[in-house]
Amino acid sequence: MHSDPTVADLSEGEILRRILARTGQGSATLLGPGDDAAVVAAPSGSVVATTDTLIHGPDFRLAWSSGYDLGWKSAAVNLADVAAMGARPTALLVALALPGRTRVSFVEAMAEGLRAACDALAPGCAVVGGDLATGDVLTVAVTALGDLEGRAPVTRSGARPGDVVAVAGELGRAARGLELLFTRFRDADGAPVAIRPDDLHAGDADALAAQLRPAPPIGLGPFAALSGATAMMDVSDGLVLDARRMADASRATLDIATDALGADPRLALEGGEDHALLATFPSGALPPGFRAIGRVVERGDAPVLVDGEAHRGAGGWDPYRDWDAAAG
Repeated sequence: MHSDPTVADLSEGEILRRILARTGQGSATLLGPGDDAAVVAAPSGSVVATTDTLIHGPDFRLAWSSGYDLGWKSAAVNLADVAAMGARPTALLVALALPGRTRVSFVEAMAEGLRAACDALAPGCAVVGGDLATGDVLTVAVTALGDLEGRAPVTRSGARPGDVVAVAGELGRAARGLELLFTRFRDADGAPVAIRPDDLHAGDADALAAQLRPAPPIGLGPFAALSGATAMMDVSDGLVLDARRMADASRATLDIATDALGADPRLALEGGEDHALLATFPSGALPPGFRAIGRVVERGDAPVLVDGEAHRGAGGWDPYRDWDAAAG
C-alpha cells in the first residue's frame, strides 16, 4: 500500500480510528464516539445547537487550505455561533463527505486542526461523533453544542435605543486575506495556486491566517452575557449585513462610526468571515475585550446607518447572491 494512502485504500473503520486518535476528549462528554450516539452533559438543562457546512469551491480551496487549516476553520466558525448566544461550547459533531482520492494524511490533519481549535479557542470542547460518507466534492458539516450554564440566551433581538454597539475580535482582516488569495494566488485561467511565502508582504501572513485559520474570541461570548449584553451575534457575513440582521430582529437602527473601524473601514463594513462578536450593551456597561463602534437609535427608514447616514447596498457575503464570484 502507498505510504500515504487515499481514503479509497482503507476501510471506514480504519479511517475513523485514525480520526478519533487525534480528536481528544471533552470535559462535558459522558459517552464519546463508538456507540450509535454520543452523550453530552447539559447541566443547565438546555442545549445551544448550531451547524455550518463548508464545501470545496465556494467555501474553501484545497490549493489554499491545508487539512489542518480546514479542520481548524470548521471548528472555529461553529464555536463562534455558540459563543454568540452567550454559551460555552461543549461538543462538536463532524460529518465528512470525502472523495476517494483524498489522502488519509489530509483527513488526519483535519482531525488535528479540529482538536487544536477546540483546545485553543474553547478548552473542554471536543469532537464527540459524526459521520463519514463518500462524495464527489469534499464537504465538512459541523454541528456544535453549547451550555448556557443557567443563563438565558443572548439573541439578536434585544438591542434597544441608547445601547452601545460594540465588537470583540478583528474586522476586515479575513476579507483582506480573501482579496490576497483571489488577486495573488491564481493562475492565468483563474484557478487557485499554492500560496508562495516569497510573495507575501508585511501583514499578509496575518490576513491570510484570519481567513484560513480564524481565531474568534469564543470566551468573550459567555463573558458578554454575564456582563449584561442585550443582543449579540457572530459577524460571519460582514458587519453591515449582520448589523442589519440584528437591527431587523430588534426593530431598531444601528448607527456605526467609521472612525472606530480601523485603517480600512470598507473591509470592516463589507468584508466577511471575521467571526467577531457583535453585541449591544446598556450605556456605561461595556466589558473588557469589547470596543464601542456605534450606538442603537430608534428605528428609522434604514436599519443601518454609517456616520449617521443610511447605508445603501447589500454589503457583506451572501452565498446565493455571490455564488458566481465564489465559484469563479
